[in-house]
Amino acid sequence: MGRLQSLLVVSFVFVLLFSVGKTERADIRDDLADFMEKLGPGSMKNLMNWGWNKSSDPCMTSWYGVKCDTKNQTVQGIVLEQLNLNGTVDFELVCKETSLLLLSLNYNNLSGSIPPEVSDCKILTLLYLKGNHFSGDLPDSLSDMANLVRIDISNNELSGNLPDMSKNTVLKSFWAQNNHFTGKLPKFNYGQLDAFDVSNNDLSGKVPDDADRFGAKSFLGNPGLCGKELPKKCGKKKKLHDFLMYSGYAILSLIVIVLIALLFLKKKEKVSDAKIGSGSRSGSGSDSGYGSKGVKKVADSGVSTDSKTNVTRSEFSLTSAETGAVSASLVVLSSPVEAVNGMRFEDLLRAPAELISRGKHGSLYKVIPNGGVPLVVKRIKEWEISRDEFKTRMQRIDQVKHPKVLPIVAYYCSKQEKLLVYEFQPNGSLFKLLQEAQNGQPFDFGSRLNIACGTAEALAFMHTELKDDKIAHGNLKSSNILLTKDMDVCVSEYGLMVVDNDSHNKNIFSADVYAFGVILLELLTGKPVQSNGFDLAKWVNSVVKEEWTGEVFDKALVVEGASEERMVSLLQLALKCINDSPDLQPSMDQVARMIGALKEDEDRSMATSDP
Repeated sequence: MGRLQSLLVVSFVFVLLFSVGKTERADIRDDLADFMEKLGPGSMKNLMNWGWNKSSDPCMTSWYGVKCDTKNQTVQGIVLEQLNLNGTVDFELVCKETSLLLLSLNYNNLSGSIPPEVSDCKILTLLYLKGNHFSGDLPDSLSDMANLVRIDISNNELSGNLPDMSKNTVLKSFWAQNNHFTGKLPKFNYGQLDAFDVSNNDLSGKVPDDADRFGAKSFLGNPGLCGKELPKKCGKKKKLHDFLMYSGYAILSLIVIVLIALLFLKKKEKVSDAKIGSGSRSGSGSDSGYGSKGVKKVADSGVSTDSKTNVTRSEFSLTSAETGAVSASLVVLSSPVEAVNGMRFEDLLRAPAELISRGKHGSLYKVIPNGGVPLVVKRIKEWEISRDEFKTRMQRIDQVKHPKVLPIVAYYCSKQEKLLVYEFQPNGSLFKLLQEAQNGQPFDFGSRLNIACGTAEALAFMHTELKDDKIAHGNLKSSNILLTKDMDVCVSEYGLMVVDNDSHNKNIFSADVYAFGVILLELLTGKPVQSNGFDLAKWVNSVVKEEWTGEVFDKALVVEGASEERMVSLLQLALKCINDSPDLQPSMDQVARMIGALKEDEDRSMATSDP
């Protein structure tokens, strides 16, 4: 009997241990099911593969939006985006799952607060709550989440002070824009962040010096914030200095040009026709870009034909009021002259100018000559290039025509000024299109692929034609990819910046390939890149490295049902383009062929799916 009793005791202990283990798994499953009920799934729970009940295993039966480890033993990720969930989040329930690394509830109708219990998710790495109706203060316990790498609480109704996140040494991204946060910017390890945005809140005080690198857009919409990148400067002297430097200088320069032109018009009758007709110039003639040899003058028309290149140009010279000597000239190229209805230099100078944008390399102005079509004048600054080299470069670019590269209407070059004139494109840029898509405007995968294909074709052509001239784009970005009235791609500002070779004789065209790779990432992620701000390439590489590749793609494309295979192929191509080693990058010709093949697949797929 003693032996039988021992067996019974061992069996009882075994059953007890087994039951306890099973009950623990059941508790986790039950907590997750209760967590879902509080989210308010509505009709979503009627989906065939929904799961989220207390009678099935979240990993073995693949609950909707649940990601488990490779052994299908523990829940590691919960992604429930754009499902119209309209309840509340019980962080205490979901955080009992100690293996949770990712929680994403973006773009639902969830409400309530974010309670202190959120810190119970001790190993949580990614927390995405964007686009809901969360309200109230953020808990201080958020700063205790030592493993949090990325947090997005943007586009909610949160208020109060932002928590001190300086204790977190792994945080890479913090998005809190479009809320109602108040107070001063708290302490962050800004140096380790690759993305930061607190725009459109009610914050006040000074932007820390080490946060300036994120650019003004990350802080705009906070009237109380001041900083050297913001409209409000931290000090009157600085504010006045920047105003004079960025606004006054540009406007006064244009006024000076107009005044000189008007003086020239008054003195025009005094200038000898014989002197003009002979092509005579003071000095060497380098200012005009033309000598008497090989140039045929058309009397009184101001039109000259270069017999070597067979390119017709219309020259309007700026003449010194005192000496009558030519100091500079605007050259209007023949091809676009018809498009601007016989525009004259005087018309351009007299027309009112509207500032469109101001960037690192210059300013853009919209000009509408009397009776003409809208033009854009690019005023270039800080480009160390001689006038002769500038003119040679512009004329060479003009000789290389591609329908998807915006042609130069005219150029002007003096020792102090460099201006370029283009036709105005009415439908904005890719950058604007991406911003509108973030606000809900449709931008389907087919359209994005068309833009990528057209841009790649244009760059491949220009790289091939200008290879020997070593003229790359030099400043490729989504704001320089314009859209015509027919919504065709039009690459602008080609060749405006000189890309220098480094000591290792780097391929000057590799910078364009890298920049195009970033544009592909913008198209795939839906995130427009900001100057001196969010490092999109770094972010994508980190997400892919963490094996969350699916999190890279714009959720609008996922909801649309875009081909995952083609999106992944385009992502792989983009990653090759942004390789730090130029030798490992593809050429733009190779890139264009690969994207062309993807576009053909997409077109065939769309054709077969049409009724």
